[in-house]
Formats: sequence, structure tokens, C-alpha cells
Amino acid sequence: MLLIAENIKKSHSEKILLNDISLNIEEKDKIGIIGVNGCGKSTLLKILSGVTESEKGQVTLIGDTQLSYLAQNLSIDEDSTAIEWIMKGSSAKKKEYLEHEAKAMLTKLEVFDYDKKISLLSGGEKRKVALAKTLVKPSNILILDEPTNHLDSDVISWLEKYLIKYQGAIIMVTHDRYFLDRVTNKIFELDNGIITEYEANYSKYLEMKAKKEELELSKERKLQGFLRKEYEWISRGAMARTTKDRRRVANYQEMTNRDRVVEKKLVLESAKTRLGKKTIELCDVSKSYGELLFEKLSFNLDKDDRIGIIGKNGSGKTTLLKIIMGQETCDNGSVVIGETVKIGYFSQNSEELDSNMKAIDFIKNIATVVKTKKGYITAAQMLENFLFDNPYSLIGNLSGGEKRRLYLLGILMSAPNVLLLDEPTNDLDIITLTILEDYLENFSGAVIAVSHDRYFLDRVVDRVFVLEKDKIFHQYLGGYSDYLESFKEEVKIVKKEKEENKNTKEKVVKLTYNEQKELDNIEDKITDLEYAISEIDKEILEVGDNYQKIRELYNKREIAENELNEKIDRWVVLNEIKENSRKQ
Repeated sequence: MLLIAENIKKSHSEKILLNDISLNIEEKDKIGIIGVNGCGKSTLLKILSGVTESEKGQVTLIGDTQLSYLAQNLSIDEDSTAIEWIMKGSSAKKKEYLEHEAKAMLTKLEVFDYDKKISLLSGGEKRKVALAKTLVKPSNILILDEPTNHLDSDVISWLEKYLIKYQGAIIMVTHDRYFLDRVTNKIFELDNGIITEYEANYSKYLEMKAKKEELELSKERKLQGFLRKEYEWISRGAMARTTKDRRRVANYQEMTNRDRVVEKKLVLESAKTRLGKKTIELCDVSKSYGELLFEKLSFNLDKDDRIGIIGKNGSGKTTLLKIIMGQETCDNGSVVIGETVKIGYFSQNSEELDSNMKAIDFIKNIATVVKTKKGYITAAQMLENFLFDNPYSLIGNLSGGEKRRLYLLGILMSAPNVLLLDEPTNDLDIITLTILEDYLENFSGAVIAVSHDRYFLDRVVDRVFVLEKDKIFHQYLGGYSDYLESFKEEVKIVKKEKEENKNTKEKVVKLTYNEQKELDNIEDKITDLEYAISEIDKEILEVGDNYQKIRELYNKREIAENELNEKIDRWVVLNEIKENSRKQ
């Protein structure tokens, strides 16, 4: 046993978040916490980590258990460098070892400039620095609040493997369902202040939850049958003639007054808006910020397209959406928007909402009703379907995830026929994501989604654009998993071709006359090129501040260096053939 939490109680405003919760964390536990935004998941993690105090109850660490906590909302010293902030508070004795570990961890998380000030890092890079600090700190328990937020797919995949091998316990909140499925062995479901434990990963939890709900509904159906018979008996006039009858009537009344188990089917209706044949057309679009982000992107968006965009952080995915929105201009190419197109743009950084406004007023300011395929639906009904129990709550009293959910609902209420979604899954709970995915499945229009959420992409998109190292968007049919399979096949083909080329080389018995002649002369050419490059380097040092001349010399040096590399590669190949022929 590593940690015991007993009778934890915590409220926010008038809402009870945690109601006498007790739980244990044991060695090797990998726990995922599930629940809607605002139910108290992050609050529970803060209490377990000692950041926040509970109103009642206590948390006890057993023995020399140590915690390491990653918060959802970061608090970082912006004036420090990445490595300074990670090392802050570490003992002098272990400093050298920890610094080595910290640099290795940052490298794995694809942060390579350790001495860059944190204030100059992007939001995603700051998140990675905070994650590195959490993972480097010696601990028995990792407490992680949305660890995959702002990470690209490659880093998420690495983190997944790291946490699977981690020897201590983990308790985390995450919306990434593949991540949750592969890392966890326990699920804690938080609902109405109560925790229900499942000895399962995410897939098994869904199965167990479905069986439990079906059992409860089956009991409810049987009970309703019994109550119908009791009602018929009471209606026949058998009213309180004996003590037995009076008890039976009282029992009937008690059962009819209890909370009923109902089957929940939450559906978010799609607004009905006409979309013409001409939607969005991109032709040879390129964009640079100092260095090239992407180039030569062309595609026509069909009316029912579902496109996912994948790429490294900072590669230009958000910039592409802003170009389509007209918030950025492209360097080359053109973007044409059809006359009937009405875009709903869900940005990665939600706009600031008025804290003093009620949730229902925020939605009503956008639309009081929207027309759907099945008729009209009001703002209050949309809020209810999007899991807002109290539509009259002040926005200032909502959690960060609830605010993001409200912002998303506002976009959907504007009745768009083209949706541009930039990391829509960040900070949204799994139940909300399921509702959103169902909505997009039935959405009467086109969707372009930038996302690192593999499950979301598999569920929603049917075409994937991947921005690769060549700065070109490569297209793959299907969702994320389909792209991954296609990519693996491409890698296998390249590997096979290299293997075949290698085997072909091995079959060559000896050099031809011309190849032998080439080999005799190539070493002199290599020496000449090396001398030429050294002379260019001297000229660069002597040229001073003449930047035009420096640029010319660097271009000249690059040409000579490329030729030198080609000659060296050729010498290696020819020499290998010669050596192999001697052995034979």
C-alpha cells in the first residue's frame, strides 16, 4: 500500500464534488479517473498530491512514499531556462545525475534547447518541460492531469510505453482513450461525488459498465411490471382492510417515490444549413515563417468530407486552419471559399468567456433555437444534451473543461456547414467526446480536424493529411490507425528495396575497367575538394561584414561539400566491391 485517502469531501460553490470518498493506491496500480468536466477529477488529484486541502477526511502516505504531480494548468517560472526549472530544488549531491536524466528526458520529449528561457517556448513545449520535471523527480506515485495534452502522436506513443514500464503506481486523468486503454489496469468512475472502482482497463471498463447498466435496467423493467400489478390491485379497491394490506400499500408508495433508473441516450442534433456544390478549394498553398512550414497543398473539400490533419507540434497545422479562415495569408497559391459556406472555427485556445454571464445567456446570444433534421431545438435543450445540468450557472463557476465545452457548443449553435476543429479533444471529458463524435457522424457538412487524439481520428475522419519532413501534406485514406498501417507498409517496402540493393551489390564479383579507373582517380578529387572547402572557409573569415559576399561563399561551400560527400560515398561503394572481389 502506498497511499490511503479516507472520507474526502470537497465542494465548489454549492456543488458537492467529492462526497466522503475513500480510496487506496497500491504498488503497480495504473488508475484512470473518468467523469464529466466539472465533476471533481482535477480537484481529487490536487487533494491526493497535497496541493489542495479537503474540507473533511485525510490523505496518508505509507512509509517513504514520494509523489510527483503534473497539473493541468501549469505554474512555471518563465524567467528560468528549461533545465534550470527542472533542476530547481534538487540536492547538490544528485545534481549531476539528475541533470543528465533531465536532458535525456527532454530529448525524448523533443525539446532540444535546454538553455532556452521558458518564456520563449510555445505552449506545447512548456507542457513537455513540465512533464519532464514530473517524470524525472524520484517517486513511487505519478499523479498526472491530462498528460497527453498538446503532445503530438509520436511523443504520446513514447510516453505510453514509458508509463507501461514505470515501476511505481500511476493515477491520472486523460481524455485519450487509446492511451487510457493501454496504460491502465483500474478505472475509477467519478459521478455525483461518488467513486465506483472497476478492476479493468478502459475497454474492459466499457464492457463491465454496459453489463451493469443492462442489469440495472432489467431490474427496473421487472420492478415496473411488479408495480403495474400492485397498481391494479390497489385500483380494485383493496385499500387498507388489514395491517398486511396497509403495509403493501405503503411499500407500493415508497417504491413509486424512489429515483427511477432510466436509459440515457444523449443525442446532440446537427443544425440544418444548406451547403452548395462549391465549398473550399486550396490550390498550391505554401506558407513560411522564416523557414518553410508547408508547400504545394491542393485539395477540394467535398460537402461530406471528414479530414484529419496530423503533424509535429509547430509544423503549421494551426496556421493552415487560419489561412482557410482568412486570419493568415498564404505566401503562394490561393484559397477560394464558396458563397454558401458558413464556417464554425473551434480554436485551440478558446476565447475568453464573460465570467459574470450565465451559460444559457451565452448560448442564447448566439441562437435561441436551431433547426435540425428532426425539427427545432432550444438553447436549454442543447445545453442539457451537452451535459450541463444547470444552464443558469455563472460561467465563472464552471471548470476549465466545462468552459471549453460551452465554447464548443456555442460554435455548434451558430449552425455552421463546415467545421474547422483545432485540437477539439483537449480538456474535454470522454463522455463529452463521445457525444461530439456522434454529432460529427451525423453532421450535415464537412469537417477538417487537427488532432493528436488517435481514437477521435479513427472514429471521425475518413481521410488523413500528414505533414511530413519534406514539408508536403501526404494523403492517406481512412483514420489514424489506417494511416499507421499504410506508413508501416511504406517503411517495409523501403527496407526491402534497400535489402535488395544490398544483395545486388554483394553479387558483383569485381570492378569493371572504368570503375577501377574511377577508383584510382577519386582519392585525388576528394583531396582537391577538401582543400577547396578550407580555402572558402578562410575567405569567409576574411570577408568581414560584406553579407552579400558571405552568402555567395556559403553557397559555393555548400556546392563543394555536396560534391565531396558524393565522391566519398562513391569511394566507399567502389572500395567495398574491390574488397569483396578479393575475398572471393
